This record gives sequence, structure tokens and C-alpha cells, in this order.
Amino acid sequence: MVNIGNEWDTLLAPEFKKDYYLKLREFLKYEYSNFNVYPAMENIFNALRYTSYSDVKAVILGQDPYHGFGQAHGLCFSVQKGVEPPPSLKNIFTELHNDLGIKIPSSGDLTAWAKNGVLLLNTVLTVREGMANSHRNMGWEILTDKIISLLNQREKPMVFILWGSPAKSKIPLVTNKQHKVLTAVHPSPLSVYRGFFGCRHFSETNQFLIDNKIQPINWNLF
Repeated sequence: MVNIGNEWDTLLAPEFKKDYYLKLREFLKYEYSNFNVYPAMENIFNALRYTSYSDVKAVILGQDPYHGFGQAHGLCFSVQKGVEPPPSLKNIFTELHNDLGIKIPSSGDLTAWAKNGVLLLNTVLTVREGMANSHRNMGWEILTDKIISLLNQREKPMVFILWGSPAKSKIPLVTNKQHKVLTAVHPSPLSVYRGFFGCRHFSETNQFLIDNKIQPINWNLF
């Protein structure tokens, strides 16, 4: 079964025994056996693996993984080293630069953010090559909603960064007032000028953490 290697194993153990997850597991066995599916099986839970429950300072929610060869590795918006950052990620880097003055990195690998307390969670964790949203409504959303709900229950404050309508649809899961929710349009080229550029979510997140006596996030990828 699943072995994440930190607190998430205990927290999610009941989910991995439920019917919906066992059905999802059978579906994934078929998909990985018959098609190219991303990310690689060993990378599906990287978001949880790199950012344990107690370590989460901020959550960035994506949708499903990139569906091109060599891109996805289990962290939303992130691509593997050596892969050209996609347009949405380039826009994220532009906003980061404009907000905090951080140099725009050449690599789109966001693992350093994950290790610094940013849970880079997609709401669907797998996808068939070339077919966006192909694994939607197969059970992943039940699991990732549970993850969001567990984070909501945590007493230590965190920031939920929700870009785009699908991410904003999770707002009802964040009910505890100690957490902060930041919303904006998606950073895709289609919407980036309608409120993503200038949202200043990186500095807002760090100010909230500082106000709550939590070490701010180092957003620098160098």
C-alpha cells in the first residue's frame, strides 16, 4: 500500500482502506499498465512526502498534473529539472519577482518550496498522457478534500493560496478562522492580467506567518 514516510501515513491510513480508494487503486493499476500516465508511480505522493502535516506553512492548490512527457513529478505547477517552465509557471515567477524582487529562476522545479513548508497539492494526482482531466472523478478528489479538511483542523495557522475557479471551489473546506485564504485568478496566460499579476500573495503569505510568529517561507529557488 501507500508509504509516504511521515505523519501523513497515520492521518490518511483510514482513507487508504475505503472503497473509493481501493477502486481508484484498481483503476490506476489498469491505467499505468496500458497507457503513459504521469507522474511516475513513485512520485504520485511527492507533495505529501516533501511537506509533512506539521510542516505545512502554505498550501498552493493545482488541478491535475501536467500531461506532457517528462513534466509532472507530483508537485502542482512544478516541472522536473531541465524541462522548460510552462506559461503558468513563468507567470508565477514573474509575480514572485515583482512582489519580492526574487530573481526569476531558469528551472521550474519547485521542490525547494515543498521542503520549505509549501504543500504543492493537485486535487487530482494522476493523468493520462495528452489527456488533461482524464483521471478526474475517479476518487482522487475525495482523498485531496480529506487532506484539505485535515489541514483545516490543525491549530497552527497556515495560508491557503487558491488560484482559479477549481481551487476557489475548495474555500468551503477551510472553516477555521486561524487560517488565511488568498484567492486570485489562475496564472494562465488567458487570465493572468485579470488579477493574478499584482496579487502579492508571496509577501502576504510571509507577513501572515510573521504575524503569527512562524518562520516565513524562503521563496528563492536558487
